[in-house]
Amino acid sequence: MIVLVTGILVGSGLLALAFPAAFLKQGNVHMEIDVSRELFLGLVALLILFNTYVISKRIDLRRTRESVISGAMQNELIRLQSFTDPLTEVYNRRSLNEMAAKFTSRARRTGKSLCFMVIDLDRFKQVNTRFGHLTGDFVLAEMAALLTGAVRGSDAVVRFGGDEFLIILSDTSLAAGAEVVTSRITKDLEEWNGAGHLEGFKMGLSIGVAEWSEGKALDQILNEADKKMYSTKESVKRASH
Repeated sequence: MIVLVTGILVGSGLLALAFPAAFLKQGNVHMEIDVSRELFLGLVALLILFNTYVISKRIDLRRTRESVISGAMQNELIRLQSFTDPLTEVYNRRSLNEMAAKFTSRARRTGKSLCFMVIDLDRFKQVNTRFGHLTGDFVLAEMAALLTGAVRGSDAVVRFGGDEFLIILSDTSLAAGAEVVTSRITKDLEEWNGAGHLEGFKMGLSIGVAEWSEGKALDQILNEADKKMYSTKESVKRASH
């Protein structure tokens, strides 16, 4: 409203200056302008004030926009941090429901397969007992990095518990893609153990995989994968004895 009124006043002033003595003579428009110094200075001052006001409003608008964008980015960063495990830098359990809903919604929309992979670190308590909790934290971070490196950017790695992880594999079937990821994890773990990070000790991972299907609840899928993981763990124990 202020800008509109000011524009009208400025326009009226310019018209008053330009056309008070205008008249037609032999087909031509003859212009004569004669104004007092006070009126001229007043109009100049009005123009300066108008421009100053417009510029200040543009600056305020830009600051407001930057503040809104900055606030939105900070809120998103806080939200992401609340969903991230600070030690391993993968998703934490708090994010699980949102992540699962996101992946299942996409699988439902595209009609493609979706797998949930539960991974448990074998004998992790022995790592803490033998090497200390700092080394245990190091191993957790290393295993998280190993799992993240074994999957695609479109997948998700979640720290499911103290020494348990969950991988959500998008567009992946149980028979094909999940087996490929399992083989890759096994190979990367062998290389990690070969590097001698834990003297006289080799880390092991037990893996269980379940495929999502319409109508299956998240708890049901995780329970199925968990049972397969523990079955694998028991098989490894029997083989070692």
